[in-house]
Amino acid sequence: MDRAAVTKTVERAWDESVLPSLSELVEIPAISPSFDAGWVAAGHLDAAVEHLRAWVSTRGITGANIEVVRLPDRTPLLLVDIPASEGAADGTVLLYGHLDKQPPVGGWSEGLGPWTPVVRDGRLYGRGAADDGYAGYAAITAIEAVRAHGGAHARCVVLLETGEESGSPDLPAYLAHLADQLGDVSLVVCLDSGAGDYERLWLTNSLRGMVQLAVKVQVLDSGLHSGIASGIVPSSFRVLRQLLDRLEDSATGEILVPELNVPIPANRVAEVRSAIAAAPGLVRGSVPWPDGLRPVDEDEVELALNNSWRPTLSVIGADGLPQPADAGNVLRPYTTFVLSFRLPPTADPEAALRAVRETLTADVPYGARVSFEHSETGLGWNAPDLAPWLAAALDQASEEVFGAGWRTLGLGGSIPFMGLLQNAYPNAQFVVTGALGPDSNAHVPDESLHLAFAAKVTSAIAYVLDAHARR
Repeated sequence: MDRAAVTKTVERAWDESVLPSLSELVEIPAISPSFDAGWVAAGHLDAAVEHLRAWVSTRGITGANIEVVRLPDRTPLLLVDIPASEGAADGTVLLYGHLDKQPPVGGWSEGLGPWTPVVRDGRLYGRGAADDGYAGYAAITAIEAVRAHGGAHARCVVLLETGEESGSPDLPAYLAHLADQLGDVSLVVCLDSGAGDYERLWLTNSLRGMVQLAVKVQVLDSGLHSGIASGIVPSSFRVLRQLLDRLEDSATGEILVPELNVPIPANRVAEVRSAIAAAPGLVRGSVPWPDGLRPVDEDEVELALNNSWRPTLSVIGADGLPQPADAGNVLRPYTTFVLSFRLPPTADPEAALRAVRETLTADVPYGARVSFEHSETGLGWNAPDLAPWLAAALDQASEEVFGAGWRTLGLGGSIPFMGLLQNAYPNAQFVVTGALGPDSNAHVPDESLHLAFAAKVTSAIAYVLDAHARR
């Protein structure tokens, strides 16, 4: 494969074809179903799928089968099935991305908006540009570049779902439905992940799992005047606070339930040290720090391990608490908290949920009533060791495309699809990467895609596809 020509072809494709079409995709308010109950009637998810389908169809890829897959009462999915090059190794490459978007939210900078594509200082601004609209374009462009310049690739299936921002609830059904069609997947490429900086290729080596549940503590059937009832009836908030102390050390944030903790593998600790040595400030720089606020630890290695391998608890919602303007002198009948646990990549989320429920319901203070209004879980993911052919391809792409060695990092978030795929294809290699680097602002105002970096990631995927076909 003429690798220099591949890089030039990718750059030209991004300028001439990808950027114009991706800009039009930004204009489609394809909000994920969890945030838009009327998504079916609105038709925006369908419009996003059709936009990509139409763009791929113009590329003229020989033998490509472009299909919109729709199971009853589920979000649509775009599947592009491209046959292998002659003489390529057996197996299927599954290239994953998604087309649904987070809500627009307010507070965008002057001249910017969620559905208004703007190119400024080498970035494309707009909701879904970086998370994750570019992924399908990058996958198709990498395949085209391999084909154009003497490279090879195994059979490639580009899968673009429309429910990732809602936790991919429909994806298990689609994987089951497509199992025979997908066949033996030997390489998974996910383009929905992050980068520690824009100087090198970053691979995600782990993703945390998740447990979420709403716990309600009730002490009365209705509120009572606090002057009459306080000191006699226990406060539902105080009972809930005691129960939370069973789960988390409030002084340190350590999660106390054994089922939510795992030993951190030595190789992951070593990779964290290497990443931080290559990009000092990687962890501290990932969040905007208000004046005077300190991190939970001064050691960046410990911060990275906290975020990628240690369980954490966040209270993300509450009920039973009036707004301050409406607060009266009432001993409230109940307090509800929504608890969100991020789990280590290898923890069992179902076992973790059971343990949390048992911890919260055992010997409840004062006999208060504890109930659970909803719960959900998500698988974590820990990457398999890299095969020699893949490590060599990454080394080559790093040297020739980026001019800097590649690094790995674990992410504190979840992509449940990765855990599902690893369970389905335990012998597959994984390349989980992406262009969500510093200041890309996914999920918040001023989301943007670093265009030059996205093109480099595309070229790196072309290197990987060629190496996989010749392994």
